[in-house]
Amino acid sequence: MMKIAIPYENGQIFQHFGHTEQFKLYTVDAGKVTQTELEPTLGSGHGALAQFLKERKVDTLICGGIGGGAKQALADAGIRLFGGVAGDADAAVEALLKDNLHYDENAQCDHHGHDHEEHCMTGGCGGSCSHEGCGHE
Repeated sequence: MMKIAIPYENGQIFQHFGHTEQFKLYTVDAGKVTQTELEPTLGSGHGALAQFLKERKVDTLICGGIGGGAKQALADAGIRLFGGVAGDADAAVEALLKDNLHYDENAQCDHHGHDHEEHCMTGGCGGSCSHEGCGHE
């Protein structure tokens, strides 16, 4: 049994982990998705999201951009991370289950405290940002 979480918005992988308003959770048994559910974060921020996922027995996270602190919190919670992923959430889970998911193990954004999109769009992430639309992919 495996439980996968994806920051979710309109069928897509939401690209800023710390601003996630909801996760789509996938329960996997014998290599097949057996259940999905949408779970609102209720305003949880970067630090609380790892605990939020752990409480829901998530062991794997697929996401886009994610900060170093959040990565460490996930590691501390025993949650395996596949970062730097964009596109359709369901397709990403299927790719992971087929051992064919394209991800970036070094995906990270380090500019917390700034408006992320504005920061990226003005070139402020210096190429270290891993999300779609940033211009530094």
